[in-house]
Amino acid sequence: MTEPHQLTTGQGRRIAYHFTPGQGPCVVFLGGFKSDMTGTKAVYLQDWALAQGRSFLRLDYSGHGASSGDFLDGAIGDWFEDALAVISAVTSGPLVLVGSSMGGWISLLVARAIPQRIVGLVGIAAAPDFTEDSMWAEFTPAQRTEIMDKGQIGLPSEYADSPYIITRRLIEEGRNRLVLRTPLALNFPTRLLQGTADIDVPPSVALRLLDHATGPDISLTLVKGADHRFSTPACLALIAQAIADVLKATR
Repeated sequence: MTEPHQLTTGQGRRIAYHFTPGQGPCVVFLGGFKSDMTGTKAVYLQDWALAQGRSFLRLDYSGHGASSGDFLDGAIGDWFEDALAVISAVTSGPLVLVGSSMGGWISLLVARAIPQRIVGLVGIAAAPDFTEDSMWAEFTPAQRTEIMDKGQIGLPSEYADSPYIITRRLIEEGRNRLVLRTPLALNFPTRLLQGTADIDVPPSVALRLLDHATGPDISLTLVKGADHRFSTPACLALIAQAIADVLKATR
């Protein structure tokens, strides 16, 4: 696999990315919390874009994958800035955003920042506001005290042997990026995909997003038995189908 390109942001963070030139609109894949651009969905969609002659962008946020920085120093706003910097520097014209888990939140922030460029959005188990609604809201009083006093707390993860370290900054900075507390207009075709067996981002999150957002063409597809990875061959094909559906609606 070719080495990624590097972009230094205005904040001095070095962000790794792969850009595949082709016809527009450009499809931009935004990955999840502690994920990187070598994941199954990102690589599958790049291959799909190549086969379609479609321009495609995938990237690693700071502290993720091949980008600079320590994951523990990052927060939602940093990763949003990273994504926006690469998108602005590398792409031109209309965009279709594809956000997986935390990337779904990042994609909504990008869409809010440059609405004139967004012509479609696909959310895969999108997790808007998860630092507040899934982390802070579920912490016990003892956990809240620990993270405030010590600056971090470890949470168990089924995706790694070691616990996820959640920082106080992640929680507090995330409160400046919430999207479900104010009007959320998605004035472009939007497809939300969600597995019913997802225990990390349950279907209730997708339903809340669907209920909260406003727009002329928003739909939610529930896939019985699919988990948070949403990476089986059938799920991958469904993601590609959703992107194709959004692109067709932009013509």
